[in-house]
Amino acid sequence: MQPPSPSVRAERLSKWYGDVVAVSDVSFALGPGVTALLGPNGAGKSTVLRMLCGLTPPSQGTVEILGRNPRRDVQASRQLGLVPQQEGVFEQHDALAFVRLAAVLHRVADPEAAARAALATVELDADAHQPVGTFSKGMRQRLKVAQALVHDPHVLILDEPLNGLDPRQRLHLIELFGRLGAAGRCVIVSSHVLDEVERFGSRILVIAHGRLAAEGDFRAIRNLMDDRPRRFSVRTDRPSDLGAHLLGSRIASAVEVRPDGQLMVETGDAPRLRHELAPLAAHIGARLTELEPLDEDLESVFRYLVGPR
Repeated sequence: MQPPSPSVRAERLSKWYGDVVAVSDVSFALGPGVTALLGPNGAGKSTVLRMLCGLTPPSQGTVEILGRNPRRDVQASRQLGLVPQQEGVFEQHDALAFVRLAAVLHRVADPEAAARAALATVELDADAHQPVGTFSKGMRQRLKVAQALVHDPHVLILDEPLNGLDPRQRLHLIELFGRLGAAGRCVIVSSHVLDEVERFGSRILVIAHGRLAAEGDFRAIRNLMDDRPRRFSVRTDRPSDLGAHLLGSRIASAVEVRPDGQLMVETGDAPRLRHELAPLAAHIGARLTELEPLDEDLESVFRYLVGPR
């Protein structure tokens, strides 16, 4: 049985403006589910998304949306929903008119009903006649999400969609993106906010310095960084003695006893530490109450990947 074709495929994408290289040799293939595009501001995330949508031609490489070229094939563009980072709304329209216009342009069978449903999905009132020009930043963000959803696209591309949202609305959209991904949509969400990305799901693409620095589950990425020592917090009633034995047995490369009694351990062999810590503590009569990794979160992975070259 043949595996399903990816919803989105980028092959050796590059984009340069004169002598400035914005994106260099980026390749990936994405299927259903939520993928977070992570990177600092200026890393090239928005340029990658614009090439995926067909808004910007690549200087080199190819893009396919459901096997089609989004810049040349209207059938590909009809399967795309885009939330751009830039503001692009008709400020004199109300929310219903704005989203209904998007439905008409996508040739939705019942634009009025589709627009009302999309607005309800993002918790905006379709019967409020407030001009979009008076909307708050958070309301505009939700409006852009509604217009991207109105034609029920298979691929959703969202560039920093949570900027300006209050905590409740941010959580609501994160849950919405998760439901769409679980329903078989391919959802690509860019962000530079680490706690947002951890909520989107485990799959990430890390863009740094215009290149694809890593992809996959961030914990798996961290596990591949064998040249980077791991840090752990250990709670015990005998931190100094345990630290000395960890150094003496070369399980740890460095230890530090904090004023509160917390033992900080650095090791180049995390599996050995996990395997031998408890027997070693029992051997010296120390009681263990905690072993916690300190740098296996997304922030440590991100800091490592996007650091200076």
